[in-house]
Amino acid sequence: MKSLTINASQRESVGKKATKALRNAGQVPCVIYGGDTVTHFTAPEIAFNELVYTPNVHTVVIALDNGTKINAILQDIQFHPVTDKILHIDFIEIFDDKPITMEIPFHATGNSRGVKNGGVLRYNLRRIKVKGLASKLPDFIEGDITHLKIGNKLYVTDVASEDYTILHPDNTVICMVKTSRNVIADDEDEEEETEAAEGEETAAPAEDSSAE
Repeated sequence: MKSLTINASQRESVGKKATKALRNAGQVPCVIYGGDTVTHFTAPEIAFNELVYTPNVHTVVIALDNGTKINAILQDIQFHPVTDKILHIDFIEIFDDKPITMEIPFHATGNSRGVKNGGVLRYNLRRIKVKGLASKLPDFIEGDITHLKIGNKLYVTDVASEDYTILHPDNTVICMVKTSRNVIADDEDEEEETEAAEGEETAAPAEDSSAE
């Protein structure tokens, strides 16, 4: 899995006034849990763009101004309800020998047979929750949908790997091919046209008998 480095400054004061002053200066208050100690730090809001505003997932190296480097993953993030500015970020420290839990993006590969025949691919999961060592977790999880016909489903068991444990029930559906509404609408129109034509054919003999 790819890693990003964020240059940060360790915080000494964590009171409300200090936090407000940091935000006014364009800094984001952050905290790292999971290690022997809790670490408070700040970094410019722009430093988190590649971490937050992306569909991809990354591990993070927090490079503090005192020379300390901490490996972590994003745990939680708070946004301002009106401006959407980042208010606070929580990180969890990670270690080489301890598994972590993350939601990994799912990428479909191949061309579904059902989609070729007019079906539509519908997603139930865009991300799959897994647990494993950070060094073995992929940037994304791939699943081949070539064999899916209309009505077929791809389950989480279809993308299982020895590198991680999937934290969903085995019957959890990732995606499925469903019948297109347009196809249904076209079929209904054809049925209505057929019924109308049959009605006209039935009415025609009645007109002929009355003329006699």
